[in-house]
Amino acid sequence: MSLRADVVVLGAGMVGVGVALNLQKRGRDVILLDRRDAGEETSFGNAGLIQREAVIPYTFPREFGTILSYALNNRRDAVYHLSALPRVAPWLYRYWREGAPERIERSAQALAPLMAECVKEHDALIAEAGGAAQRLVYQRGWLRCLRTEKSMRQAIDEARVLDRYDVDYAVLSAAEVRELEPHVSEAVIGAIHFRGSPTSADPGALTKAYAELFARKGGRFLKGDARKLSAQRSGWSVASEKGAVEAREAVVALGPWSDDVFRPLGYRIPLAVKRGYHMHYASKGNATLGHSLHDGEGGFALVPMSRGIRLTTGVEFADRDAPPSPVQLARAEPFARALFPLAERLDEKPWMGRRPCLPDMVPIIGRGGRHKGLWFAFGHAHHGFTLGPVTGRLLAEMMTGETPFTDPSRYAAERFRH
Repeated sequence: MSLRADVVVLGAGMVGVGVALNLQKRGRDVILLDRRDAGEETSFGNAGLIQREAVIPYTFPREFGTILSYALNNRRDAVYHLSALPRVAPWLYRYWREGAPERIERSAQALAPLMAECVKEHDALIAEAGGAAQRLVYQRGWLRCLRTEKSMRQAIDEARVLDRYDVDYAVLSAAEVRELEPHVSEAVIGAIHFRGSPTSADPGALTKAYAELFARKGGRFLKGDARKLSAQRSGWSVASEKGAVEAREAVVALGPWSDDVFRPLGYRIPLAVKRGYHMHYASKGNATLGHSLHDGEGGFALVPMSRGIRLTTGVEFADRDAPPSPVQLARAEPFARALFPLAERLDEKPWMGRRPCLPDMVPIIGRGGRHKGLWFAFGHAHHGFTLGPVTGRLLAEMMTGETPFTDPSRYAAERFRH
């Protein structure tokens, strides 16, 4: 016997849960489907930041010297697997091409309205979820720490670009940094404090809290294999642990696994992954950390989490499902220990995640143009945790005939036709 719903949402990360909640709010009967529990893939292992300031996309460098240093493959912020280059190189070329100034501006204009609403949409869900969700988020902002006068000047210039996007930040001296974080290295000469960006002490748990809210309000969450999605005369069908699920509409919100569904359906979308790692540490002695720290020159972050201090790495270009590599964490850890007094590792092994990326670093939110009732919400790069709830709002507005709060054409899959 089939289970029926108005919409089946494939993927229970922050984006999928955000979509499910927003459709539910607008009266749709929704089934949320994933092979695992909510928040146990990409949404589990990030830095937990709700990045209000993240308007300017992370782009491929264009200076020859920087590109050469990446090619030598000995950096901390980005590494690549030589064996994967033949498959990754065409995407990297498109990524490099999107780093032209006019294209960065276009991406920023697309990201700006999403970032402007991201904290508000999270706040609404946190308030509704109550209790546990409220305890999982703190409002201190995060620090981009700088070690040289040159990097400090550059960071200030980059922050000033954000003035037109109403981003709340402050430029801190070395003394002001140590006022906030007395145990940070004396090598830090200043920081940019992004004050309007909250942090979750457990992003996986916050995603689960939102999924529990969805269930409390009558939503159904099932285990199943999204790769078995198939078009039917009446809509869509997918297998679940409780039998076939049939729905008029389907939303693909599978992050780095979205191509396992859209590619067999005939869509050619340049989705790639940036892999990354995290490890938790204890603090030495009486050292405490109250803010998330991003090393402006080291390509890593240190974040106070429920489990300990989480070190998150930069990016690794490799095949999505290739075995984990210890290289990036091994390169970052000595510099992280120099930034803050970390003690022993608390995890048996590093966690590895996959960030789903499109060349322009702007997500796809909207219709699958080849099929009636098929919708996409993936490709959020470094900001799926940030943008999950606001993505859900935008897509739900589109799916239910409301006037979208921003122009949805910026996020259409069709932009990659040429």
